[in-house]
Amino acid sequence: MFDMFYPDECASSAYLIDYKGMYEQGYRGIIYDIDNTLVPHGAPADERAVKLFAGLKKMGFDYLVLSNNKEQRVKSFALDIGAQYIYKADKPRKRGYIKAMEMLGTDVKTTLFIGDQLFTDVWGAKRCGIRNILVKPIDKKEEIQIVLKRRLERIVMYFYFRKHKA
Repeated sequence: MFDMFYPDECASSAYLIDYKGMYEQGYRGIIYDIDNTLVPHGAPADERAVKLFAGLKKMGFDYLVLSNNKEQRVKSFALDIGAQYIYKADKPRKRGYIKAMEMLGTDVKTTLFIGDQLFTDVWGAKRCGIRNILVKPIDKKEEIQIVLKRRLERIVMYFYFRKHKA
């Protein structure tokens, strides 16, 4: 019933993913959400984010930030981490994800998506066939429309964890 919203996998943080393992599996491009995936909502790139992306670059990854936010927010963050970006992406629509893969020079078999929301990030990636990783939100303080979506996400994730019990 909720399968279309189920993430391919979950991680506690974007900073704790086994990127070396992903690279060994053939992934070469990573599309990221920004707010509450990499930093708290509206925060600039911090030292941890800059270090992560420098490591990814050194490893051989290319990356892009895909956000529904305005250009000023997305561009400033992307510049700080040395990333390409797409703003006002209209996630979960496919268009932004497809454009991101074109910009990265990757395809669905070599692209990962990492984000914190089921109904925008994960669902959009799934609609395109991109492997996705749902991370826990960094900060509990969120805009009201996201708070309401989080309540629905809890229901979906309840069934996800029941189905994926080890």
